[in-house]
Amino acid sequence: MHKKTILIVDDDHDILKLLSMRLEASGYHVVAVDGAEKAIVQVSLCKPSVVVTDLRMGEMDGMALFHSLQKINSALPVIIMTAHGTIPEAVEATKQGVFSFVTKPFDSKQLLIHIEKAALMNSAQPSENAPLGDNTWRKEIVTCSNAMEDLLGQALLLAKSDTSVFIHGQSGTGKELLAKAIHSASDRKDNAFVAVNCAAIPENLLESELFGHAKGSFTGAASSYEGLFQAANNGTIFLDEIGDMPLSLQVKLLRVLQERQVRPVGSTKSVSVDVRVISATHCDIDKEMSLGNFREDLYYRLNVAALGIPSLVDRRQDIPLLANYFLKEFSDSSKKKVKSFASDAMELLMTAEWPGNIRQLRNVVEQSFALSTTPVVPAKLVLKALRGKSGEIMPLTEAKKRFERDYLLKLLQLTSGNVTQAARLADRNRTEFYKLLHRHHLEPSEFKAMSRAS
Repeated sequence: MHKKTILIVDDDHDILKLLSMRLEASGYHVVAVDGAEKAIVQVSLCKPSVVVTDLRMGEMDGMALFHSLQKINSALPVIIMTAHGTIPEAVEATKQGVFSFVTKPFDSKQLLIHIEKAALMNSAQPSENAPLGDNTWRKEIVTCSNAMEDLLGQALLLAKSDTSVFIHGQSGTGKELLAKAIHSASDRKDNAFVAVNCAAIPENLLESELFGHAKGSFTGAASSYEGLFQAANNGTIFLDEIGDMPLSLQVKLLRVLQERQVRPVGSTKSVSVDVRVISATHCDIDKEMSLGNFREDLYYRLNVAALGIPSLVDRRQDIPLLANYFLKEFSDSSKKKVKSFASDAMELLMTAEWPGNIRQLRNVVEQSFALSTTPVVPAKLVLKALRGKSGEIMPLTEAKKRFERDYLLKLLQLTSGNVTQAARLADRNRTEFYKLLHRHHLEPSEFKAMSRAS
């Protein structure tokens, strides 16, 4: 098992020896140096998870060391010890981003608790499985998780072929970023990457958007349009939320994948395309197939290789890394400089449930950053952002499903459960309308009974 490295800095050699023995006995790998200048060199060499430093030292004291380390790695937790500790010093140190402040003589158990929390919350230590070499293809994916590193290893192997890839994962887990990474590692990287959210485009426009249309093929088609498959020619097309694609369009997509040709709406000519297809969904595609909402032949054409992207709670060690990454992003694009999260604020982030995954984490960090008046984000702002669920924007797919369910409920109430009449109002045939009702677990008979009762 890989031991986390703790760098301890103190000009008192007895303290260094004592701390080294206690930390090594607790399962850590310890690097001990007697000066701040040596510590700066060691940070680059040993890549510690935590730095524990004395405050009062020779030419460079603990706070000066902290500021130097911030320039090297702003996410590296620093614990400061001093025999001269005062409340004002502790308050000022934590305001500037120091993880915690411990006074001498210190309680060994208490210090170990501080170190354990700091090591847990720091994601600066790269994973043992992190691949070496040129990682520019995956530069947008922020992780130190072994599960994610395994996934990225599989993605890199798949990128070298033209195999169709199907990505499974909850909303907000970063499926599009993974698709982009696969494209960037492939031989198609110099050509277009085109992302399409199948749930975001109205059904009557999706075919034209994907395959193009001829001039005059429908009202409003004032000119010809190539479509996204042609735009992605020699590159990659990413079909997100493929599970929400209408059945009528699934048939046409299957033909495109089989024939490697698209026929624009209103055209009599087909156009050859050379496109690598990556698709994704957050829904249970096996269930959708059993309900008849998704074609098996299309699924097996798309799902030549499958990748499952873990939820944020399954990669909690990435939360500090992601939170600090987003915080730096917001700080770099603003005149306001917020450097870090207070230790109890980070603890809240680490223990939250995250139903919205990375997308929700980014929103929480953004709100906390916007409201912060100090360089260190306090816990109360994180708590407020986590509790403010009503202020979060619902993912489009969920909003669409909710609207569809409410729409069907209203139709059944208006028609007292008469499916023929409701389908006519919805401009759908009875078979398709029954499938919609089944998808949302709605029984027309219940509305007929309600009508008789009233």
